[in-house]
Amino acid sequence: MGRLANVSGRAAAIAFQKAGWVALGQVGSHLVLVKSGVRANLSIPLHKELSVGTLRALIRNAGLTVDEVLDLI
Repeated sequence: MGRLANVSGRAAAIAFQKAGWVALGQVGSHLVLVKSGVRANLSIPLHKELSVGTLRALIRNAGLTVDEVLDLI
C-alpha cells in the first residue's frame, strides 16, 4: 500500500478522470464527478492538500484501491 500524504484535490480529480470518471461540474470549491453505471457521484474538494481520510473515502466510493489511484497520480 502506498502513501496518500500530500495529494492535492486537483491531482486526485485527474487520477479519477483517468479511471473513467467524468467531470459534471463544479459547485463552489468541489468538483463533481460521475461515471456511467455507478449510482454514486464523487465530490472532490479542490483544496491544496486533501486529508488522508477524505482521499480514502473518495477511493472507496469510486470502487478503487489505494495502489490503483497512486498509479494514476
